[in-house]
Amino acid sequence: MFFSRFTSKRKWLVMLSLISLVALLSGCMPDPSKATTTEQLKANGNWWEANVVYYFSYALDEFASWFNGQYGLAILLMVIIVRTLILPLTLKQYRSSKAMQAIQPELAELRKKFADNPQKQQEETMKLFQQNKVNPIAGCLPLLIQMPIFIALYNSIYYNGAIKTHEFLWLQLGEPDQWRILAIIAAITTYVQTKMMQKSQPANPQMQMMNTIMLVFPVLILVMAWNLPSALPLYWVYTNIYTIIQNYFLYVRNSDNKGNDPKKDNGNGNNTSNNKSKNKGKGKAAVSLKGK
Repeated sequence: MFFSRFTSKRKWLVMLSLISLVALLSGCMPDPSKATTTEQLKANGNWWEANVVYYFSYALDEFASWFNGQYGLAILLMVIIVRTLILPLTLKQYRSSKAMQAIQPELAELRKKFADNPQKQQEETMKLFQQNKVNPIAGCLPLLIQMPIFIALYNSIYYNGAIKTHEFLWLQLGEPDQWRILAIIAAITTYVQTKMMQKSQPANPQMQMMNTIMLVFPVLILVMAWNLPSALPLYWVYTNIYTIIQNYFLYVRNSDNKGNDPKKDNGNGNNTSNNKSKNKGKGKAAVSLKGK
């Protein structure tokens, strides 16, 4: 079936992207002696360094100046800005998820109706997606957009001497956390936000398989954060906390409000009681007319 193959390709695309990111960050570490200031990135860097990494490094320098040189708070501000910029994609992902949940009964009917005709089943499934404006890959977009941002931040930390030597809390931002506390927190918060996303997904075999793959994310985060400079796990932790709060309002709170909407219940109840009273009234009127 096309939908199954499509979901499988999506699953492996996400996995390969993460594995490639691990390989890139583990084996392609920038040379810290190449540039030690933000200005050197612009003057002596290649296209990526001069046109992308430079602006991340410059922004972090500016943000840190607002907080008396605290780069840990500068990274927090960077997270807030990045997450706000991709919020439209997140909302699109949320709407797509809700639309996917809404059409689950119809998808189940299509699977039963065309169980012996996979070609027809795929055609009808794609028609159903188009009619309801459902995008099965909408959940990958925020991740794919954040990857170059993360790589640029990774480069800016190695090339910016001020970040490399800065201390924040118990951390030396240019070196791995010696206690590995930050890596564990990054993995735990990744797990929490992954579980929140899973609960919002429709219950079908394809999504269950994808959700199982998603549980690998916390492990990959732990592996990467274990030996990376502390500024990067710090960025992850900030991002995860932001996402957890965001998902609470998008999924958990909205779900609770819809499930316990007194207006809907009262409205239905009032309408029912009103209809019953009207019917009773009509019945009494009819009896009185017959008596006359």
